[in-house]
Amino acid sequence: MTQHATGTREDWLAARLDLLAAEKALTRQSDEVARQRQALPWVPIDKDYRFQTEAGEASLADLFAGRSQLMIYHFMFGPEYTAGCPSCSAIADGFNGSVVHLANHDVTLMAVSYAPLDVIGAFKRRMGWTFPWASSLGGEFNFDFGVTLTEDEQRAGGVPYNYRLREPVPEAPPGGEGTVSTMATASGTDVAAYTRQAPGMSTFALADGVVHHVYSTYARGLDGLWGMYQWLDRAPLGRNEPTAWWRHHDAYDGAAG
Repeated sequence: MTQHATGTREDWLAARLDLLAAEKALTRQSDEVARQRQALPWVPIDKDYRFQTEAGEASLADLFAGRSQLMIYHFMFGPEYTAGCPSCSAIADGFNGSVVHLANHDVTLMAVSYAPLDVIGAFKRRMGWTFPWASSLGGEFNFDFGVTLTEDEQRAGGVPYNYRLREPVPEAPPGGEGTVSTMATASGTDVAAYTRQAPGMSTFALADGVVHHVYSTYARGLDGLWGMYQWLDRAPLGRNEPTAWWRHHDAYDGAAG
């Protein structure tokens, strides 16, 4: 028998109208936050960042692919990984189909990772994705945007992530059960290597031949881009996750391939 409150249709409608008022207020607040994002000052980028793409070496300006706006998902995929982070992969499952729509609205959406391009390509084919995905391996892009650490930085701490300083980690981060160790194992690496990468999203504008940094968000700032959570937040039991339950989409029981 259900442990949840039950009631009449009249009870439900009264509660739903209260919720509707809260949802409308949240929508209006979200609109205002979006306006604040778009009002941020644009910062010209003076570094010559280089990337490896399927078409060869590219600059940051090249990644715009002829458009004026660029959105980069900082996908957790380090040189020690054999597969992309399952959490980032779940987010990518959601945005893969949006790329063509955004491309026809003057926006290039793509992923960038610190893994080698050939390893990225193999995993991309495994997942069946079509979005563009570049490697920043060997360059400063990931470090400058706060999504990759060196081993020394990881041990020492004090490097910003999500606009706060990270704490130092032990010489040998513990394994065992839990979300991080589960995600590390699924990515084919250990906890230390796994946590030297971090997720995020950054946006850029190209104006008068100059690339500008516009916005970056990290950690739970990515919630709105994680499509399955938007559905779960509207499901009867919500997120309902005492531990990590998601997998690469071909790793569930009964998945094809």
